[in-house]
Amino acid sequence: MFYRWTRDLHLYFGLFISPFVLLFAVSAFFLNHAKVATEIATSVEAFQSLAIPDGIEGSQGREAITRAQAILPQVGVTGEIGFTRFVRPTRHFVFPVSKPGTETTVDVDLVARSAVVSQRKTSFLEALAYLHKMPGPHNVAIRGNWFAIRVWRLFADGTIYLTLFISVSGIYLWYALKAERRIGLALLATGSVSFLGLIYVVLR
Repeated sequence: MFYRWTRDLHLYFGLFISPFVLLFAVSAFFLNHAKVATEIATSVEAFQSLAIPDGIEGSQGREAITRAQAILPQVGVTGEIGFTRFVRPTRHFVFPVSKPGTETTVDVDLVARSAVVSQRKTSFLEALAYLHKMPGPHNVAIRGNWFAIRVWRLFADGTIYLTLFISVSGIYLWYALKAERRIGLALLATGSVSFLGLIYVVLR
């Protein structure tokens, strides 16, 4: 009974996470080898007469993110805010906003109550790479300020947990099949030697 349940869960969980594993695999190649020109904006638009939230100049962290989010609907932008920056000499409030397919920079002039929104459309592979990196270990205190990224975090974490289950259950299923033990031991030994050799080279 335990073997049958493990075999079925190994199969069905593997099928469920296969699109996510493929996403991470393809985007890893892109992150390692692609060269992207990120400084070229595909559109620039100006907005006037904005309602500027009170206390925006001295806000930090989540408080600053909340004030930036109040500006987003006024300039027609949605996505995950990466960080916020207040440029005191010019009294500008600047923050990048990202989502799969689009990278945006919102530059708010607090004195003129206006904003310049620069956008760059990204490719499909760039979108996959963005999901690969999100939510990520950086700026943890403000990460997940866009609902879609909070949902994606659940699926990303779930993919990791299910991959661990599939790896462990795969070892169990292999061991339960006596006819496959010899070739399995050879492959396991080869993989272990390759892994340890790589670690040795990297840490020298």
